[in-house]
Amino acid sequence: MIAPPLRTWRAASWSITKVPRTLTRWMRSKVSRSIWAIGASGMMPAPQPRHGHLSMVRHDGRDLFRGLPQDFTAVRYHSLAVPEPLPDTLEATAWAEDGVLMGLRHRSRPLWGVQFHPESVLTEYGHRMFVNFRNLTAERAGRPRTKNTAVTPAAAAIPRPRQAVRPAYRLHTRRIAGAVDTEAAFTRMYGASHRAFWLDSALVEEGLARFSFFGDDSGPLAEFVRYDVEAGSCEIERPGRPTRKVAASVFDYLKRQLATRHVEAGDLPFDFTGGYVGYFGYETKADCGSPNRHSSDLPDACWLFADRLIAVDHLKGFTYAVCLAEDTPQAAWEATDWLESALAQLSFVAPEPERPPLSARAEADPGAAEPWLVRDRETYLADIESCQGELRAGTSYEICLTNAARLPAPPDPFAFYRELRRINPAPYAAFLRLGDVDVAGSSPERFLRITRDGVAEARPIKGTAPRGDGPEDDARLRNALAVDAKTRAENLMIVDLLRNDLGQVCRTGSVRVTRLMATETYATVHQLVSTVEGRLREDVGAVECVRACFPGGSMTGAPKLRTLEIIDRLETEARGAYSGALGYLGCSGGADLNIVIRTAVLADGLMHLGAGGAIVLDSDPAGEYDEMLLKTAAQMRALHRYTGDRIREQRDHAVTRAALRGEPVRAEHTVTEEPVR
Repeated sequence: MIAPPLRTWRAASWSITKVPRTLTRWMRSKVSRSIWAIGASGMMPAPQPRHGHLSMVRHDGRDLFRGLPQDFTAVRYHSLAVPEPLPDTLEATAWAEDGVLMGLRHRSRPLWGVQFHPESVLTEYGHRMFVNFRNLTAERAGRPRTKNTAVTPAAAAIPRPRQAVRPAYRLHTRRIAGAVDTEAAFTRMYGASHRAFWLDSALVEEGLARFSFFGDDSGPLAEFVRYDVEAGSCEIERPGRPTRKVAASVFDYLKRQLATRHVEAGDLPFDFTGGYVGYFGYETKADCGSPNRHSSDLPDACWLFADRLIAVDHLKGFTYAVCLAEDTPQAAWEATDWLESALAQLSFVAPEPERPPLSARAEADPGAAEPWLVRDRETYLADIESCQGELRAGTSYEICLTNAARLPAPPDPFAFYRELRRINPAPYAAFLRLGDVDVAGSSPERFLRITRDGVAEARPIKGTAPRGDGPEDDARLRNALAVDAKTRAENLMIVDLLRNDLGQVCRTGSVRVTRLMATETYATVHQLVSTVEGRLREDVGAVECVRACFPGGSMTGAPKLRTLEIIDRLETEARGAYSGALGYLGCSGGADLNIVIRTAVLADGLMHLGAGGAIVLDSDPAGEYDEMLLKTAAQMRALHRYTGDRIREQRDHAVTRAALRGEPVRAEHTVTEEPVR
C-alpha cells in the first residue's frame, strides 16, 4: 500500500494511534509520503516550509534507500515536520541538508515513510525507491525479489488499434497550394455569420502551432450546445428543429455525440476532421469533482458542431476545405458543391502576408485595467496574505489566485480581436462568435492536445516576466526568469500535478516530461513553459482525458481539489470562460484546447478580463498584484487602439471622482457607442 500525505493535524493524530493497530493486521507493508502518518509522536511546523523545493538527502542505505547514492536530489512539499528524537518504536533513516527528517521506519512493523516526493519529476532515483518497496513487499510475502529495475518505456510509437465500425459519415476534402490570409478569408466567408469560430495560430512555431481553422454553423449537421452546470442540462439547437434540453453533463453529451460521428482523418496532416468547437468554462469543474460556490451568468460551456471548415497549414503552405457529411449520394453531392464554392471564395483571398518579428516591448500601460478591477488592490493583497496563511498551514502548496476587470465592451468584438492578434500574436489565439457571447483571446498556453492515435500533450505555463526596454534589458529579464527559484518551484509543482492528472488516463509508464521549464517569448511577456506527454489507455478517449485533467493545473494550484476549495472561498464571483479551456474536439478522436488566459469575454455590453498568478510562500504580494495587471496589458492596449482615448477618458474620470470622495478606484461600466477607426 502506498499512501498520500494526510491533510490535517487531526487526520495525523488519528493515524498515529490507529494505523499501526488496524491496517497492519491485514497489509503486508506500507510506504507513506506522510511520515507522520505511521506513528510519530507529535508534529511541529517545519523550520521553513518547503513547497517545490529541491534538497539533498542523506540516508542509511537500507530498505527504501538500498542502492541509492548519498546526497541525491529530492523534491519537498511540506509545511510540517516530525521532530526528533523519535519514539522507541521508530527509527530515523534519512535527513535533508537542513537537518529535517526525510525518512523513518518502524522497528517491528512493515511501515516506512518519506517526507519528500519520490514521484516528482525532479526527484532522483524515485523509480528505484518504488522498486525497493516492491521488493520489500515481495520479501515479506516470501516471494523472490525481481531483478527487473528498468523503467517501462513509453509506448509512444505503438499505433492505437481501433475496432472496425461501419462508417456512417464520410470526409470530403480539397487542397489548394498556398496558405491564405486567414484574417481576410474569415472576414470574407464568415464575417456576417451569427455563430462562427476562428482557431488562430497567430504565432506560428513548428511543434507548437502550425494550423488555423475557421468556419460557422451553416452546415446541415450543425448543432449548438449551451450548458448549465448547476441545472446539469444541455440546451441543444439544430437547424430547422425546436430547441431541446438534455439532462446530461456536457462531457457525457459531447462524448456520446462524437462517438456516433467518428471518421478517420486519412492522410490529412491535422486531426480536426469536423467536430465541436467551443469552450469549457471554469465552473464545469463541478463535473470533475469540485463543487462550485459561485455561478456564472453566462453559459458554463458552449460548443458548436462544425461539419464544414477551412484549415490553413502555415508551415507547409497549403489551404484545405473540409466537409464532414453523411455517407449518402445526396450528402456527397452537397459536400462537393460546398467544396467548390469554398474554393471559389478562397481564390479571391490574398496569400498570407509575411509575419513581422516580435518587438522587444509592446508599448502598454500595465495598470490600465486597475480602475475596472472587481477586487481592488487592498482586497487582492489581503487575499494573497490569506493564501500564504493556507500555505504555511500546509493545506496547499500553490494557489492560483485570480481577479477580474469588467469594463465597456467594444461595439465590434471582431474588430477588437483583429487589433489584439496584431498587438499580441499567440500560438493558441482564438475568436468565437457564439450568438450572445463573443470570446477574443491571445492565449500562449496549450491545455491539452490529443492526437487521433491517442497521444496526449499538456504545456503548462508558470512564470511570467515583462519584456525589456531594449535587447540587453530584454535578455536580462528573460535570463532572470529562467533561473528564478520561486518561479521554477511554481512550474515544477504544476508539472507534477499534470503528470498525476495524465497518469489517471494514460498507459502505465507512458507519461513523461519532454520539455522542462523552457523560456518562451511573446510580444509583451516572457513565459516559463513545460511539456508533459502520455499515451491514453485503450478505453479512454479525448473527452474523458479532458475531464480527468480539468481545470488545467496552471489555473488551480496544487493539490488540485483542496486548492479549488480555497480559491472558491477567496474569490467573489465565477470565473466563467476564463481559466477554462477553448478549442476543438474532433470526430477523428483528436482534440486541441488552450487555457483561456489573455482573453476577453464580451457579453451584455461588457468586456470581462481575468488575470492572476500562482501564490507560493516566496511570493511578494505587491509583485503578484503587478503581475496580475501585466497579464491584462495586451487586451487593454488593443481596446485603447480600437476605441481611441474614450476608454482612457472614462477611466481617468472615474479615478478623479473616486479620489475626491476618498474611495477605492472604480470605473463605471459605460459602453462606448462608436469605435474610433
